[in-house]
Amino acid sequence: MKGRFTPKVVTANDLRLGDVVYLTPDDRWSRLHREAELITDEAAAELRLHFAAAQKLTVVGVCLADARPGPDGPEPVHFREAFRARGPSNYPHGKQADLT
Repeated sequence: MKGRFTPKVVTANDLRLGDVVYLTPDDRWSRLHREAELITDEAAAELRLHFAAAQKLTVVGVCLADARPGPDGPEPVHFREAFRARGPSNYPHGKQADLT
C-alpha cells in the first residue's frame, strides 16, 4: 500500500556551476529554497519532475525532495536538504557568502 503523498520541491544541481537549485512555479531555476514551487499533488509532482529532467543542458541530478510550507516559502524537511539549501560548507563561498 502506498503512503500518503507529502509536499515536494524539485531540486537539482546547476550543470555549469554545481550549485543546488530549485524549480520555481514560473519554470526558473533558483538557488533559494524558499523560491521553489511547493507541490502538493503527486501527479503534478511527477509532471514537474519530468519537465525538469528534460533540461539536460541546464541541470543534473533532478529529484523530488520533501518540503513543508513556511512563512517565507517552502522549507526543507530533512537534514540533508536543509544542508543542501544552506550552500557549501566551506564558508564563505556560494550561498553562505551571499548572506554576509
